[in-house]
Amino acid sequence: MRIAIAGGNGTVGRWATAAAADRGHEVLVLSRRTGHDLETGDGLAPALVGVDALIDVTSLSSTSKKRSVEFFEKVTRNLLDAETASGVGHYIALSIVGIDDIDASYYGGKLAQERAVTGGDVPWSILRAAQFHEFAEQVLVRGAVGPLAAVPTALIRPVAAREVGARLVDIAETGPAGRTRDLVGPEDERLIDLVRRMLAHDGVKRPTIEITLPGLYWKAIASGVLRGTPGADQGSITFDEWLDLDHRP
Repeated sequence: MRIAIAGGNGTVGRWATAAAADRGHEVLVLSRRTGHDLETGDGLAPALVGVDALIDVTSLSSTSKKRSVEFFEKVTRNLLDAETASGVGHYIALSIVGIDDIDASYYGGKLAQERAVTGGDVPWSILRAAQFHEFAEQVLVRGAVGPLAAVPTALIRPVAAREVGARLVDIAETGPAGRTRDLVGPEDERLIDLVRRMLAHDGVKRPTIEITLPGLYWKAIASGVLRGTPGADQGSITFDEWLDLDHRP
C-alpha cells in the first residue's frame, strides 16, 4: 500500500510512519518540511495521486477552542478535497476518548474534525485514543513555574504513542470501518503520579504540586471521563514499562 501520513513527524505520526515502513508500505509524510501545507492545501492533491489511505494525526499546541476549531476544520477540509481530487479511498483520523460532552478548548477542535470527516465524501475510519504516556513530559514543559512543576488534576488511562501509531496502520490495512473500537492504556493513572514517577526514574529532583483548574476542559480531565469506557481495547505497555524503553520520547 501507499500510505500518506499528515503530521507524520509528530508524537504519534512518527510511530505510524515507522510501523507502516516496517510492514513494507510506501510512506508519504505530509508536512511543510516536505512541501505540503496542510492549512492552505498547497501541494496536497498532486502528492496524493496513487495513495491508498491517508492517516491524519495532525495537531496543534493550543487550548483555544476558536483556534483549534479553525485549524482542524481547515486542515480536514483541505485533506478531504485533495483526497477526492486524487482518488484516495480511505481517510483515517485520530481523535480522543470521552470528548462527546466536552465541546471546549482543544477538544472542541477534535469534535469539529470528527464532524468534517464523517460528513465528507471520502470513506473513513476514526480511532479515538486515550492520552499518551508522553503527556507527562509535555505537562512538565507547559507547567513549569521556575523550578516548580504545576500539574493539573487529571484522571487518565494513558497509552503508548507507538501502540496508537501501530493501530492506525492496522486500520489503514483493513479498510474503512467508521468509528473503530477506542484504544486506551492498560492502567488507570493520576497525572501527577506519572510526572513524579518519571522524574524519579530520570533522577531529576523537582518539586511538583497538583492544581485544580476551572473551566469545562479542565473539569472534564479531572473527572475521569477521559479514561474511556470499559469496552475499549487496551494497549499493553504500562507507563513504567514505557519509562524504560529506548528512544522514549
